[in-house]
Amino acid sequence: MFEFFISLVIMAEIASIFGYVLVVLKEKYYLKNNIILIDNRHVPSEEIEDTDLFEFILDGTKLKAGDEVTIETKSNEKYKGVVIGAIAKEHSIKIVTYTNEIIKLKIDTIRQFKILGKYGKFFN
Repeated sequence: MFEFFISLVIMAEIASIFGYVLVVLKEKYYLKNNIILIDNRHVPSEEIEDTDLFEFILDGTKLKAGDEVTIETKSNEKYKGVVIGAIAKEHSIKIVTYTNEIIKLKIDTIRQFKILGKYGKFFN
């Protein structure tokens, strides 16, 4: 009985390691082919198609769609979420918050921002 339990634990560990390797390879494939995955059902495709820049520089920091950020505006509003992209002609960026709101912020209204997590940072 004990040997069965040990073999079951070992098989579960091997399966979890194999699954992790597959997830890492999938993310590597997405990064290599410039595919950005925003895992949120509440973001309609029109919002993504409306943006024209998926990689841009904001205050000397390179941002990419999929990066997790926290933004503080000049009116002391704070937003945490994932960057969808930027609209060049409007000088604004779009983020989707953790409460599934899509927010468009003008760059002039941003006081400061902080990057919480970079998309694909495992490989950079």
